[in-house]
Amino acid sequence: MPPTPDKTFRDTCDLLVIGGGINGCGIARDAAGRDLDVVLVEAGDIGGGTSSASTKLIHGGLRYLEFYEFKLVRKALAEREVLLNLAPHISWPLPFVLPLSEDTRPGWLIRIGLWLYDRLAKRTSIPNSSKIDLRRDRAGFVVAAKYKHAFRYWDGWVDDSRLCILNAQDALARGAEIVTRDGVESAFPSDDGWLVVLESGRELYARKIVNCTGPWAEQVAQDVLGVEDAPRLNLVQGAHIVVPRIGRQEDALMLQQPDGRVVFVLPYHDRYSLIGTTETAIASPDESGATDSEVDYLLDAANRYISRPIARDDIIAAFAGVRPLVLEEGKDARETSREWLLHDHAGTEALTVIGGKLTTYRLLAEAALKKLYPETRAWTATTRLPGGDIPVVRGKSARDAFLIWRAALVERFADYDPDIVVRLANVYGTRAVLMLEQGLGRNLGGIFETELDYLSAEEWATSAEDVLWRRTKLGLSVEMATVTNIESWFAKSFGASYTSP
Repeated sequence: MPPTPDKTFRDTCDLLVIGGGINGCGIARDAAGRDLDVVLVEAGDIGGGTSSASTKLIHGGLRYLEFYEFKLVRKALAEREVLLNLAPHISWPLPFVLPLSEDTRPGWLIRIGLWLYDRLAKRTSIPNSSKIDLRRDRAGFVVAAKYKHAFRYWDGWVDDSRLCILNAQDALARGAEIVTRDGVESAFPSDDGWLVVLESGRELYARKIVNCTGPWAEQVAQDVLGVEDAPRLNLVQGAHIVVPRIGRQEDALMLQQPDGRVVFVLPYHDRYSLIGTTETAIASPDESGATDSEVDYLLDAANRYISRPIARDDIIAAFAGVRPLVLEEGKDARETSREWLLHDHAGTEALTVIGGKLTTYRLLAEAALKKLYPETRAWTATTRLPGGDIPVVRGKSARDAFLIWRAALVERFADYDPDIVVRLANVYGTRAVLMLEQGLGRNLGGIFETELDYLSAEEWATSAEDVLWRRTKLGLSVEMATVTNIESWFAKSFGASYTSP
């Protein structure tokens, strides 16, 4: 069964967090670490929406400089260093190659932007940018021959859905209650804050509520909280496609497009490349899904630059996430700020979170707690996330220390296939050790029974989709038989009442 806290289900709490995306999980973790009684309620799976459908970058936002978003970029660049240290098993520095083209931004302008990007915040694990000759550099093998010059700069990568899980795990360990697959049906102001009724019929009192439902935030504010001042949202869909690996170099590509946008081609789980993203306005979050026109756009964007074209038949997977941006009249999606908004609902103890970036979720959580419980103190900047407690190596970055630890783990468990040890370390960090020590059990087709025990007991997984697409990404490579084996395992573990989500 999904994990439960040491405490029994509580009838009252200091803070109810609605929504288990990255902002909700980050706030729940931060609040629990401040000794607040916290309940997080998620109608579906942890990280099951936008927070598992991002471009998976920890970055300052180089392109935001042309819109003079210097404060936002500086804040995100400083936070990039913090996040790379908090979870080195699921995040690492990543080089980007930005080819120069005559029909896009001029080289001198990009050089100025990168000069600022290198200097807006202190760096400890990110190298300087540089200009490269594609006729001599490794990136020239993947970029079409007509492109002669490029810049290489650095940002960071993170497994977004696992970042959500790790924050929820740490919140649980610090006393929070995490409720999944049971949404909030209604909430009524009371003398003590809010009377909250869940879809399951459970009732509880919350002193304060924070609405972190992302694209559904406006709807939840109106229909669940019943407030009249719900903030207006600009819903923008970002589509991505996954294809076989484009080139073997470690670089990602940042590709300028004639319409002024940029598209990324990112190394993705060794054998694949992730291409994204689009910015398509939609009316409702329930309409999300990569459209044919978005897929065509991404294929054209990549084929404009790469040496070996890709086609629709190469696509292994496609997904889309909806970004809830603050509505700014007169601005299109590309120009709209990614800065967050913490909207106080007048006359109530409720707060709605709008916007923000994956990179700055921890800062958003601190800002929200400063509003909600200003007497408490921030603490998350230096406390590593579950599985990220890798021994420090003097003179080495957190990621390099992880790679040293992982190599030692492979040697320690030499009886296992080293690829299995590496995969488990990459996904679970130090929590992989206990699995390896107790034995992995039966192989169900690329995933093991002990792993499923852990995912069910510690990570709220209840289906093959949870396991294969959000917890491990094995869905990219396993056979259909593995899906059947996992669903059978869950059915047996949960008993006759089990139904696949």
